[in-house]
Amino acid sequence: MSEFVVAALYKFVSLPDYKDLREDLLQTCLDAGVKGTLLLAAEGINGTIAGSREGIDRVLTYLRQDPRLADLSHKESFDTAQPFYRMKVKLKKEIVTMGVAGIDPNEVVGQYVKPADWNALISDPDVLVIDTRNDYEVKIGSFKGAVNPDTQSFREFPEYVRSHYNPQQHKKVAMFCTGGIRCEKASSFMRQEGFAEVYHLEGGILKYLEEVPADDSLWQGECFVFDNRVSVGHGLNPGSYELCHGCREPIGEEEKRSPLYEEGVSCPACHDNLTDSQRQRFRDRQKQVELARQRNVAHVGAEPPARQRS
Repeated sequence: MSEFVVAALYKFVSLPDYKDLREDLLQTCLDAGVKGTLLLAAEGINGTIAGSREGIDRVLTYLRQDPRLADLSHKESFDTAQPFYRMKVKLKKEIVTMGVAGIDPNEVVGQYVKPADWNALISDPDVLVIDTRNDYEVKIGSFKGAVNPDTQSFREFPEYVRSHYNPQQHKKVAMFCTGGIRCEKASSFMRQEGFAEVYHLEGGILKYLEEVPADDSLWQGECFVFDNRVSVGHGLNPGSYELCHGCREPIGEEEKRSPLYEEGVSCPACHDNLTDSQRQRFRDRQKQVELARQRNVAHVGAEPPARQRS
């Protein structure tokens, strides 16, 4: 078994005292030797953490001691290295940011579809299948026949739906995302917009890749994940993509063969957008990474910069 357990979790639940929960939760994670990011908001909790089996179990037990989180579910995968730099517990307005007031998955939500039943649903020609993730995630993998909204942020999803679809014409809609949380809000939004039959993949792509055999799968490519693994494939095995340090876009072998690619500095997506000072800073950091690699120690410098958009 791999050394590190990676646990992805979320739950929409009323947490009016969420600000008061932060310090004790952060300290519990630090004491357990766990790293990652957890988001707290009045609407619930969301995040991914990684650590030893004992450490992850300790944090999950702590969370479930709160009666409101007693039935908190999570999904696990494994890695041979710690996929996070540090531990953070952040206070947010939303645990997944859509920016539309009044959307509450606890009040109205789409119909959950088990991974075993997903293929049949999305193979129905009368079903509109929408990938609710952002463009940089979709480009490395998606379900066969799914629509790519080409959004750069989940905030753009409501306007995309309103400008492209209507409840009278699109009778059946199926949606999916990485772990299920975006679809909770997306399906709640579409139900409130008047779409009658809205379905979403329970547990998200990660649960599908975990449970559905590769030979039976309609998934094409790899699944982007928000940690140092960058992507996973069937069985949640680590994928082949890396992260560009210049723009945080996933890069594969094709991008690496480009003359615009420089390890730790740039890729074809950001090469023309970096300033000279950024290039030099990234090159200096890459030198430190390479030195750490030669010494067989982990580089614990700064995290990659915020994702750039031209």
